[in-house]
Amino acid sequence: MRILAVDHGEKRIGLALSDPTATIASPLRVVKHISRAIDAAQVADIATQNEVGLIVIGQSFDEEGDPNPAGRRAGRFADELKNQTNIPVEMWDESFSTQDARAARIELGVSRKKRAGHQDEFAAVAILQSYLESNRKS
Repeated sequence: MRILAVDHGEKRIGLALSDPTATIASPLRVVKHISRAIDAAQVADIATQNEVGLIVIGQSFDEEGDPNPAGRRAGRFADELKNQTNIPVEMWDESFSTQDARAARIELGVSRKKRAGHQDEFAAVAILQSYLESNRKS
């Protein structure tokens, strides 16, 4: 079963897709934010095109363990997405996904110039890989 991960941001939405065995996460694309309803429709369409069986949306939390403002936006996006698709949607703690993505690209030897810019699809890969590894252990 393929899994689609979503790194929901204010300006861009990073997407990553697993292989059919749900073992490896790969960057898919970045969708530019328009509105919650249009964004959700685009993600639902991409999920259908890629025969996804589950959508995982990254959600960030504050120090008390409650969703922070970005986490609440991701939650509202998830609710809209659930209205537009029958594919199951699951929230996943995305803490530090962008930092993890940046660190991984540094470790892989990607030049500073090529690392410049947005990390959205790589943050989605970090979210998805974390989800896949966590579920493989259980």
